[in-house]
Amino acid sequence: MTDRTGPLLQVERLNTSFETRAGTVRSVRDVSFEVGRGEVVGIVGESGSGKSVTGLSILGLIERPGRIVSGAIRFDGEDLVGMSEARMRRMRGARIAMVFQNPMMTLNPVQKIGAQIAEALTEHARLPAREVRARCIRALEAVGIPSPEARMEAYPHEFSGGMRQRIVIAAALVTEPDLIIADEPTTALDVTIQAQIIHQMRRLIDETGAGLIWISHDLATLSELADRIVVMYAGTVVETGTTAEIIGAPRHPYTRQLLASVPSANAPGRPLRQIPGMMPSLLDIGDGCPFASRCERRTEGCARPVPPAVLSETRTVRCLNLPEDRP
Repeated sequence: MTDRTGPLLQVERLNTSFETRAGTVRSVRDVSFEVGRGEVVGIVGESGSGKSVTGLSILGLIERPGRIVSGAIRFDGEDLVGMSEARMRRMRGARIAMVFQNPMMTLNPVQKIGAQIAEALTEHARLPAREVRARCIRALEAVGIPSPEARMEAYPHEFSGGMRQRIVIAAALVTEPDLIIADEPTTALDVTIQAQIIHQMRRLIDETGAGLIWISHDLATLSELADRIVVMYAGTVVETGTTAEIIGAPRHPYTRQLLASVPSANAPGRPLRQIPGMMPSLLDIGDGCPFASRCERRTEGCARPVPPAVLSETRTVRCLNLPEDRP
């Protein structure tokens, strides 16, 4: 039985690790957040922060030597952790869809795009061929593909990179999923195409009421799209809040440095600001604050476990030495 009044997705204290010859890589550590219906939640952080592994954990796509060690992933009230593979396959695509960064890794180069989008639909629904075609055309139209009926007969190589990414989004939308996970889907596109796709995704979420997780390393992009932002560093969540709170009044030192590193935040002609140091190895991460080695506000207490502090109904931050409200 589903709960239409509660959050669409609840990730609770999720831990995902990979066993390697060198030891256990703790890629996702004690991660918690929620996604509501019709809400866009952005997950931001540097490469290696655990963003993509979090998304793959939700979809049940962690393969050996990786595994979900503990935690819960409740989707519409049902825990996905431990769900049978057969049941999870029915869930993927039909109710939860994923959009990857590289469309050519998703699209079959020798198959017409209409057939590829239709396959995503017929896999999960028994519909007449005429209805399948109509829904595919509507999905292409929704993401801004011109002459969608004619383009159903085209192959992926006949489209630009931006158009191919729109097609992948159309394939995700055609089944009318409740949740979409987009893993840096506009990173390889120029800024004009990025803006167009972001605008269309925001409109589609508003129209369909689906939930969207948008994974990115770019806070500027999320400021235009997300309702709430989850900031990850070294496998853990260091800060959460509404987009206005995160962008306008960041509290965690890492969030502040991420914002300071955005090119638009730098004066013309001045060197770009960078976060000093490197992210620690996830093999021996320890239980203290993972950002301590790069943080100007670190104290001896940062070597001990740092629980998340709940600042309000919308804000949490994992830091012992909070700066003032303004940067």
